[in-house]
Amino acid sequence: MVMQTQKSLDEFRNEPFVDYSVAENADAMRAAIEEVRTELGREYPLVINGERITTEKSFESINPAEKSQVVGIFSDADADAQNLTEQAIDAATNAFQLWKQVSPADRAEYLFKAAAIIRDRKHYYSAWMVFETGKTWAEADGDTAEAIDFLEFYGREMLNWAGHLPVTPSPYPENNTFEYIPLGVGAIIPPWNFPLAIMAGMTMAAVVCGNTTVLKPSPDAPTIAYKFMEVLEEAGLPAGVVNFVPGSGTAVGEHLVASPKIRFISFTGSKTVGLHIYEEAAKTRPGQKWMKRVVAEMGGKDAIIVCDDADLDSAAEGVVQAAFGFQGQKCSACSRLIVDEKVHDELMEKIVALTNQIKVGLPTDGDTQMTAVINQKSFDKATSMINKGIEEGGKVLTGGGGDSANGFYVEPTIIDDVAPGATIEQEEIFAPVLAVIKAKDYDHALEIANGTDYGLTGAVYSTTQANLDRARRDFHVGNLYLNRKCTGALVGVHPFGGFNMSGTDSKAGGREYLLQFMQGKSIAQKN
Repeated sequence: MVMQTQKSLDEFRNEPFVDYSVAENADAMRAAIEEVRTELGREYPLVINGERITTEKSFESINPAEKSQVVGIFSDADADAQNLTEQAIDAATNAFQLWKQVSPADRAEYLFKAAAIIRDRKHYYSAWMVFETGKTWAEADGDTAEAIDFLEFYGREMLNWAGHLPVTPSPYPENNTFEYIPLGVGAIIPPWNFPLAIMAGMTMAAVVCGNTTVLKPSPDAPTIAYKFMEVLEEAGLPAGVVNFVPGSGTAVGEHLVASPKIRFISFTGSKTVGLHIYEEAAKTRPGQKWMKRVVAEMGGKDAIIVCDDADLDSAAEGVVQAAFGFQGQKCSACSRLIVDEKVHDELMEKIVALTNQIKVGLPTDGDTQMTAVINQKSFDKATSMINKGIEEGGKVLTGGGGDSANGFYVEPTIIDDVAPGATIEQEEIFAPVLAVIKAKDYDHALEIANGTDYGLTGAVYSTTQANLDRARRDFHVGNLYLNRKCTGALVGVHPFGGFNMSGTDSKAGGREYLLQFMQGKSIAQKN
């Protein structure tokens, strides 16, 4: 057991971002990149109940910006998916019997310890994301900071939920209490786009509530997940609480979702996969004693509305940052710009000028602002959707090309004159492709903004408070931003999650997120 420290009782504060314009910080990041470079291409096993398991079958994780560069070689649980997955589930099931009895304060302390380990070597973990997922320095640092935030925040929130929860006084002579208890064994299926932050947050939110887990990392970002397993081991987390089983969604993922021993599934990824998980989890199978919970975040088709009275310089800057940060590969990214036709030409001139200043290059270079998309599939979809946008009447203002010879590079692309309902205006692309739609007025703009299956993030730029107030009422998204970009949610500040096909609105980084992983128990004792 670990002892609770005063730090765990301090008020939560977001981890500050690194300023790489400071020479000392830039030098530290360069050193971390070179350190990680010496570790590229190593082999990594499965981790089940603390034991390393190597399979004959393996797969490679590659650098999307230099696709000939192997980041890591992973034992593939697909080699014997059913047996290895069941072995991991059984390990988690056995570990749950002890872990659920560990006090919430002691469980939280493991999270605080893990946060301290990552904070102490934050450039090292950021550097892994630079190589494995093509994050620029700033994007990687933001990911690392958010991982620390999730660990610190969820640890504190567990202490809050484990405290005295008031109940209404009983008219009977009895003592009444209410408490939350863990669910059991969960399947954790994180995405590659926030490979440390979301993966760590999903995993440890479940763990701090007293659950045990089987972690199936994204095949595009397994090395970072393995490095997090090393952090948990260094923090002293008992074996079996988190089990690491890399493999495909079609093999390992399917077995996890279908297993009657799995109590809940926490997933972040595409709408297609999320809906499949939701459907499969709803089926009860022999030996299953519960209805499985699904915590799902499935992306969006996020819009920024620019009104005719907006500060156009501020709007242009926010749109470009939200559309092209991390190559448009954030579920919160602005993929639709809805602009009042009266200011369209002036705004687009500013946006195109800023977009053309973006420096595209290798993520290892400190001045790179945009780099490659994650894999060949993403590259192919982006280029085909650009062509589709043109076929459906769109006009390319800048970009439109790509080069996958050495890495999966897609130019920052703006397609103007896109019609509401067009394919490129409706389908999630997850690439640096911005569709621009003209609106007749604010009513029309809101109608277009709400006209997709999604409802994750959105933003409105206007200097009229009545417009902003109306957006609060009528813009149907889980995270709404007014006169600022629609990306960059902070843990605790902007609880994150959306409506409709954007997921179950679980609000990661918010107070109620932990309730997804617990169940309530009311206890009455007669006096």
